[in-house]
Amino acid sequence: MEPLPESSDRNWTEPGIYEVSAGVYRIPLPLPNDALRAVNVYAVTDGEKLVLVDSGWALAVARQQLANALGGIGAELADVSEFLVTHVHRDHYSQAVVLRREFGSKIALGQDEEPSLKASGNPDRLPMEAQVDLLFQAGAGDVVEALAREFGTNRRHTEADLWEAPDEWLTSGRRPILPGREFEVVATPGHTAGHVVFVDATADLLFSGDHVLPHITPSIGFQPVPAELPLNDFIGSLRLVRAMPDRRLLPAHGPVAESVHTRVDELLEHHRQRLETTGSQIAAGASTAYEVAHRIGWTRRNRKLSEMDSFNQMLAVLETAAHLDLLVSQGKLNAQVVDRVRHYTMV
Repeated sequence: MEPLPESSDRNWTEPGIYEVSAGVYRIPLPLPNDALRAVNVYAVTDGEKLVLVDSGWALAVARQQLANALGGIGAELADVSEFLVTHVHRDHYSQAVVLRREFGSKIALGQDEEPSLKASGNPDRLPMEAQVDLLFQAGAGDVVEALAREFGTNRRHTEADLWEAPDEWLTSGRRPILPGREFEVVATPGHTAGHVVFVDATADLLFSGDHVLPHITPSIGFQPVPAELPLNDFIGSLRLVRAMPDRRLLPAHGPVAESVHTRVDELLEHHRQRLETTGSQIAAGASTAYEVAHRIGWTRRNRKLSEMDSFNQMLAVLETAAHLDLLVSQGKLNAQVVDRVRHYTMV
């Protein structure tokens, strides 16, 4: 499998290894039964040392595809010295743990992912336990019931053993990657509390993880230990990246794009409009996040909440709640909890 030049004409999920820049290669790995379809892992090498940004999901098919791709640059899985992981979601973190056990590679992860990592490694924790509680607060008991029908009520976390601690907790600042090459680690909370991006200033690249994605808006705060105002964190992180010099965007999902700033501006505008829309639904008589989520459209196709599967209904309701809670923090709405459900009214 020889490296191919990066091309916007190619389906970004197509297996292979694609040269993005000198010594930087994009490797898409499969996400079976996931709407995202694939996750991009990036190989950074000087011909001797090999570092990967993110690792993929711990699946046999992803491992084989990664091994095949690395063969295109004369490398093997055992040659990976370390994994720099943008955040703790399984499609970014779990394969690194499996490969570390076998080959002794190192793992580095953002410091503020520690609470969620520990929760993920608790074998007694029910899947989406924290999200179920937030759904009840959002008045979305129907979604909880739908999730129970689809995923069961007593199934324990089957991947708890994959959430071992990293070798290094990353904090913001410059960090050596290869001899003569360093990245700047930038904390970008929002998608998760400890999400980080990596800036390669010399090559004008931003490894954005799930913070900035070219085709979709990242989910907000989907993690075992929820943040208080994840949307506020996310918008602040977008503005932080926007204030940096513009660079090529190397996302975890989707094709490489030429401008980080262009996409950040689109994401900021999306959330500005979403805040306006959610607030207007409270003014029109809606009271809970669940009621608001039913009244607004979802995805580029403007789908109704009822047309979505239970997992995506959950994400939609929780994102709605995040927008409403930000409006409360801004003094534009009031909130009151009655019988466990959070109700919103105009100021």
